[in-house]
Amino acid sequence: MKLQVGLILAAVVLVLDFATKRWVESALLYGEHIPLTRFFNLVLAYNAGAAFSFLSDAAGWQRWFFSAIAAGASVLIVYLLRKHAAEKLFCIALSLVLGGALGNLWDRIMLGHVVDFLDFHVGGYHWPAFNVADSAIFIGAMLLIVDSFRRKE
Repeated sequence: MKLQVGLILAAVVLVLDFATKRWVESALLYGEHIPLTRFFNLVLAYNAGAAFSFLSDAAGWQRWFFSAIAAGASVLIVYLLRKHAAEKLFCIALSLVLGGALGNLWDRIMLGHVVDFLDFHVGGYHWPAFNVADSAIFIGAMLLIVDSFRRKE
């Protein structure tokens, strides 16, 4: 897969993530939720930490720590996209992770937190809210696992 194709896929994820977050911010107040089904709400939540709000209560240093990790990972991913251009599934997976990492990095740098809005719940138990970037990272990670089990020639 050409590097440009991988970067375009990452850019599509980035644009979708940015557009959906800004739409939710314009439509909801912080903490407000809109039930859409018996198991899914739209909610405006902010996460100053990492996955599952890890370190969200820290004194603020985590913003730059997680930003540095995302920036470093993004550079590494672009290198890997270039180096492994012949491995299509691997490159698609990396491109999804790159787009998601950049989407959350943008929020962290510009807002000081990540905007989350997808809220799934069952029987009163809520999965931590997440966003398009998180979804792309998860799908990319799953594809990387699938790719790791494929026979390489």
